[in-house]
Amino acid sequence: MMNLEYPQWFQAWADTQPWAYTFSACIILVIAVWLSQLITQHILLRGISRLLSQTELGSDPGVGIRVIVHRLAQVVPALVLSAGIYLVPDLPEIATTIIRNISIAYLILTLARSFSAAMTSVNEIYNRQPDAHEKPIKGYLQIAKIVVYVVAAILIIASLLDRSPVILLSGIGAMGAVAMLVFQDTILSLVASIQLSSNDMLRVGDWIEMPQLNADGDVIDVALHTVRVQNWDKTITNIPTKRLISESFKNWRGMQESGGRRIKRSLYIDQNSIHFLSAEQKEKLKRFSLLYDYLGQKEKDISEWNSGLEKQGLDPINSRQVTNIGTFRAYVKQYLKSRPDVHQGLTLMVRQLSPGPQGLPIEIYCFSNDTAWETYEGIQSDIFDHLFAILPQFDLQVYQETSGQDVRMAVQQFKQIGDEPS
Repeated sequence: MMNLEYPQWFQAWADTQPWAYTFSACIILVIAVWLSQLITQHILLRGISRLLSQTELGSDPGVGIRVIVHRLAQVVPALVLSAGIYLVPDLPEIATTIIRNISIAYLILTLARSFSAAMTSVNEIYNRQPDAHEKPIKGYLQIAKIVVYVVAAILIIASLLDRSPVILLSGIGAMGAVAMLVFQDTILSLVASIQLSSNDMLRVGDWIEMPQLNADGDVIDVALHTVRVQNWDKTITNIPTKRLISESFKNWRGMQESGGRRIKRSLYIDQNSIHFLSAEQKEKLKRFSLLYDYLGQKEKDISEWNSGLEKQGLDPINSRQVTNIGTFRAYVKQYLKSRPDVHQGLTLMVRQLSPGPQGLPIEIYCFSNDTAWETYEGIQSDIFDHLFAILPQFDLQVYQETSGQDVRMAVQQFKQIGDEPS
């Protein structure tokens, strides 16, 4: 304990009234702590806040610089109390030790909270970088917070027990197995976060699809333990980070970066409407500018083929002819090539699939040049609107299963025929 020289009159009074001396010293210490709090909060903090307001980061409340300064300012009263308690005379040693230890514990907790606020500010500043969504650091900062709080907890316990932290640390080895069980999810999540980041598997803003967890939407947050996905119906799905490594998910980022979104849909043609084109039908279809070159080249190729058959004296049944379904496929391909909203640099084809009970599928496989959902659906709808409307020009029909209304109309027509006089 420190020894100070006091005035003689005060020393004489203190010798006769020791309890009053101790009480007065305690009052003075409380006033000193209060004054340090007052000066720090109302003078220093105001001055620092004015200085910060002149900077870009300090004037932005979203960054949280002022929160850090405010928490650090709480260190001053704790320092005054921990140092001034030794100046109180005749105070029991156990009381001095308890107050000092509590002050130190509060000091450690305040520094840990200040560090946590600083990590939050670092994450906020980093997220404002143009490429921050490619390499999120929130998970790593959360690990740093956990480590600091664990160390702070050890130091606080050591301070309250008035023991060396080394004694507590020596027992951590024996608690390793228990800690592995307690922090199992945290460790797995950390490993998953590192793999996701290092392999560039996930970024904030990516559209991902994970049906097993009902997730289908944009990633809005990548944290240590969870990845938050805002689905298209505006609901939020929280996915454990470790499940993104152990299970499969679809990331649509490649589609968005390619600049094209796939259109893959089929028209089901009634197979009874497929036939060879007559000369009149060919002339009719030549009016379409998209088919003029195709039909001209086809007629030339078929004429050469058929002339060879005639020279060989083969039956005309072996001759080649143009079909309406083949001409329709050629038309659709040229139509897609003529549309400015269809990506011409990616795969574009019109193909037949295996026929089935629902007819002959003609699949359109191409890419729109806009990946926005609403625009993409509009482009796709416009294409098929046109194809459905143009089908009758090729004497083709879309397959449609018989409905109850079709049966009733057929029955009515049959009755009308039966009622007509013979």
